Amino acid sequence: MPKKFLKRFIPHPGKISEIKALEFLGDKLHRPNLWHLNRRSVSLAFAIGLWAMYTPPLPWQMVIAAVGAVYFNANLPISVALVWITNPLTWVPLYYLAYLVGTLALGMDHFTFQHFSEVFSIEKAWELGAPLLVGCFILMNVGAVVGYFGIQFLWQRSVRHQWWLRKYRNAPLDSTTLANESYSTYLNLLAHRHERGR
Repeated sequence: MPKKFLKRFIPHPGKISEIKALEFLGDKLHRPNLWHLNRRSVSLAFAIGLWAMYTPPLPWQMVIAAVGAVYFNANLPISVALVWITNPLTWVPLYYLAYLVGTLALGMDHFTFQHFSEVFSIEKAWELGAPLLVGCFILMNVGAVVGYFGIQFLWQRSVRHQWWLRKYRNAPLDSTTLANESYSTYLNLLAHRHERGR
């Protein structure tokens, strides 16, 4: 994953340090390795953040993500930012998905989305019992695995792409190059050279 791309979206260290729910971590928040952007730290951050996303609501999700990031030396801002996928605007559809997965796993009947949205609130979530808890547990673990290996794959793909661009950066753009590469790849190389020439 390009570091420049990630830096545009992750919170500034100062903002993370100002979150009151994370004050109990003290100086641990200032460990340099919690702010690094590399394949390992970002992959772990996605796994932790997507796992914590389906744990009890904010601010506990942030606390769980931050503790996980500190323990595993993952990127702290990404871990904490990802839990905000579940927020007051997305709670109902995301927890309905968890409830639906739970009912399917347990072989139970389920509410329609409309009925679920009418009765659901964070305060009443525990009343839904086993279906919601089982669904959250399944999605937590699936999210963590997909997040970790998905970032690993995308990062390696990006590294291979950058290596390929370096390889052909000064190569002649002739028929031999075109024959060895696909047309779309060839156009990509032309675009890259055009950007570098600006």
